Formats: sequence, C-alpha cells, structure tokens
Amino acid sequence: MASSFFATMVITLPIVVVLACLLGSVSSNFNEEFDITWGDDRAKILNNGEALTLSLDKNSGSGFQSKNEYLYGKFDIQLKLVPGNSAGTVSTYYLSAQGLNHDEIDFEFLGNLSGDPYIVHTNVYSQGKGDREQQFHLWFDPTQDFHTYSILWNPLHIVFYVDNTPIREFKNSEAMGVPYLNKQPMRVYSSLWDAEDWATSGGLIKTDWTQAPFITSFQNFKADACIQSSASSSPSSPCSSLNSTASSSDRTWLYQELDLKSQKRLRRVQKKFMIYNYCTDSKRFPQGFPPECSKKSTKS
Repeated sequence: MASSFFATMVITLPIVVVLACLLGSVSSNFNEEFDITWGDDRAKILNNGEALTLSLDKNSGSGFQSKNEYLYGKFDIQLKLVPGNSAGTVSTYYLSAQGLNHDEIDFEFLGNLSGDPYIVHTNVYSQGKGDREQQFHLWFDPTQDFHTYSILWNPLHIVFYVDNTPIREFKNSEAMGVPYLNKQPMRVYSSLWDAEDWATSGGLIKTDWTQAPFITSFQNFKADACIQSSASSSPSSPCSSLNSTASSSDRTWLYQELDLKSQKRLRRVQKKFMIYNYCTDSKRFPQGFPPECSKKSTKS
C-alpha cells in the first residue's frame, strides 16, 4: 500500500481541561521508566536501557510496568513480535488502573502458526466493564522488524494506531450514558504469556514448547502525557487549566482529533483488516448493541 495511505492528520478542538498532573515526555530508557514485575531473568533490559526483551518458556512468562501513572497521553512503543510458530503465545501492551472497577486500554498480539497473519486484539474497559473487542490482521510481518504501536488517550476519545495508522477509535460517549476513562490514572504494562487454552483457534492449536523460549522485543518507548502526582495541583502545573489558547506543541495530543481524511483511512483499515467487531455481533447482544455502537457515536 502507498505510504500516503498510512499517514495521519490531526486538528485541534477548543476544550477546557483541568488536570492535576505534570506534563511529561518520556523516551526510551527502560531502566529509568519501568520496573520488571514478574518472570525473574526472563525479562531483560539491554543496551543501557535502550531495549527490553520478554521471554516465555513452559514454566513462566514475564512482564513489566511503568513507574509513573498517567491521566491522558500519547503512548508509543516499538515491538518485534515472537517469530516462527508462536501459536498459544500472547504479547501485550496496555494501560490499566487497578481494582474491580478499573479502566484499561488493550493491545494484545495473538501468536499463530508459521506463515499465518498475526491477530491484533484490542479492548477497552471503563469502570470495570470490558467486552468491547475488535480484532484485526496486520498487513505486514510483525516478527521481521520493529513496528510502532500507539495509544492516544485524551478527553475526546481513545485511538489505537499501528505505524501511525489509526485502526480503532473509542469516542467519549458519556452523553449517551457510557462511562469514559477520565477519572483513574493508569500505568503502562506489557507481558508475554501462555494462552494456549483460547488464543489460537479457540484453544485448538496448542503451544509448541520445543520452540521455546519465545521472545518479544521492545524499544523506543515514548510518553507525551500528564504524569499523575499528588504534588502537582499548583496552578503553575503545565497540565492545569489548559484551554484552546494553549500553544505548546508538547500538548497537541490533548486536543488531537481525526480529521476527515484520517477517518477515511480508519474506515479503510477496518474494511480491509478487521476480523471481529463487537458492535456487529448480534448473537452476543440479542437485546440490542451497546449505546456506543449506534450511528450517533463514532465507530468504537
């Protein structure tokens, strides 16, 4: 596909946002910005913090989380996924709060038999309610090189990007009674784990442990975001009392919307590569689709 197809464009919208947080731009030092949370030495930070790998064997997977919590931001990371026969493995990159009524924004990459396309599974939880899955095939081999996976989360909407191409939008539909992710700060998480019971053909294809260890690689994390801080309620905080006159380029993500051309690209990706959409699954919702699926709301 032509490279122009994968370009994205944004506009700014007038909005008043009051945030008790610090504006941060974090890039690429995994030692400084992340903690290894499980898996022992299966998770490795390399090259003085410039890269990180997670591995999975029959005994355990591995994972990490950000030291910071965020309330809104644009989050980018580059991944190179498990190569070869990766059936049964799941690599994840997501934002999440904690607790029963948590918020969450998920990228999950479902492994496959060699030669099959990777499935990208996305989901959004608001106040503990998920069941908002959309799945896509990637239009490239994500095991051969690094590709950028991004989450834009602002007061207007959540957008999932692959190499700067929007693949999904979940719009703020509070006016329709749909809880939005605007009250709970979240950390960035990633993991590599065994999901052979469901991840590949509903669990029919099991993990081939002769291929272990399975490895996913990470680099070039960047967060242009509001970092939650109890000491940041001062009016001088860069994320406090932002309005339409704010001109800092570092804050463009806070107002970022999809223009008509980007919406067209989003629809084209969904038409060509989407393989599941909860908003069209009538068997799952025999009493009617969730309100955010209506034509009055952005495709979610």
